[in-house]
Amino acid sequence: MNKPTDASTLDMASLADTLISLQQADGTKAMLTQLEETLRSHRRWHALFDVRMLRARATLGLPLTGPLSDHDATVRSQLDEQTIAACRESGWGLLNDGQVSAGWMYLRASVPQAEVTQRLGQLAEELLANPADDADEDSYQPLQEILQLTLWEGLDPTLGIHITLMTQGTCNAVTAYEQSVSGLPPDQQAPVAALLVEHLHEELFDNLAHDLLSRELVSDATLADIRSAGGDVAALLTAAGGLADDPSIHLDASHLQAVLRFARICTDPAVLKKAVALASYACRLPADFQYPGDVPFADTGRSSRFFFTALLGHEEDAALAYFHEQAAAADQYDAPTAYDVLAVLAARLGRPADALSAVLSRPPEAGPSQPTPLAAMLPPLVELAHAAGAGDKLRAACLERDDLVTFAASLARDAAS
Repeated sequence: MNKPTDASTLDMASLADTLISLQQADGTKAMLTQLEETLRSHRRWHALFDVRMLRARATLGLPLTGPLSDHDATVRSQLDEQTIAACRESGWGLLNDGQVSAGWMYLRASVPQAEVTQRLGQLAEELLANPADDADEDSYQPLQEILQLTLWEGLDPTLGIHITLMTQGTCNAVTAYEQSVSGLPPDQQAPVAALLVEHLHEELFDNLAHDLLSRELVSDATLADIRSAGGDVAALLTAAGGLADDPSIHLDASHLQAVLRFARICTDPAVLKKAVALASYACRLPADFQYPGDVPFADTGRSSRFFFTALLGHEEDAALAYFHEQAAAADQYDAPTAYDVLAVLAARLGRPADALSAVLSRPPEAGPSQPTPLAAMLPPLVELAHAAGAGDKLRAACLERDDLVTFAASLARDAAS
């Protein structure tokens, strides 16, 4: 990260004399060009932008101040191009100097967002690799501004959660996810959830391995074999005999429960495998630390293990039967969500008929509804019915529910193929 030159090194009186001489000898454009070069060398990015815009107007024969609505489209287009170029130079200059928020003000309309987030990621890694003293506000501020933009303003939530994990720990990262990420669409949540799954799994693996070695429940050789094979927490538990009746705790159980909840949105098999391992660990927690979740995940460990294992292609029938049982037994308040989970799981397993059946079995909300991110993963109802060859079933339900729009959409969808 560059450090801006101290403004005091700019000799204002000398510069003023130079500008006056250039104006008199060579005119306005030469004078403004010299001022640009001086401001650029002193990293005075805000002032540089303003002077670049003055020079652009002068070059195009426009008034140096005031509105430009009366000028033709060609001139306006040329001015727009120079405005964007000035925004880029000042924006990148400010950002590279650690003035992240100020830089974003110029870059947001002049540079593709992906370019900005890539540079923010690089800058964040530089800052994380060289942590600042808390008392050094000038060094600490850039990372805080990156966090504000990426996480709280949604520029790159995955990077924001990564920074939170590195600087504030798992607890704050879980809270930040709940507050700023959980309302995003599933495709935006998934990479953030995956990061937390991987982080928590690594934390748990290290803590568990250290404990098992210290108690001689596994050997160094066994641990080395598990690591070399890319083994996970589940492999460690198996090597130690499961720890089913062991009172030991190796991470905050509330963090485990939260991350298992976040992981339901994930689709990457590698992430799901770690989620299964985390669920396996949740199953062996002492009873006092097995906090009940929301229906149909009241038994967090068992239900999560069913859910993630099925998504990896194992025990699919058992998982569907389990969640069907949970939905059927749920009360009027929990049943809608339970049937949503069953429908989403069936759809993700490629069983559209089961998914459609779950949707049509879903009772109406008993109170104010709050859509879950998981429910957003469900394909459109008309597409589910078409894929299941069950358009007639859907349309019959539509007539019972006075839903002529979905009835017509289903009729048209089936006729189109």
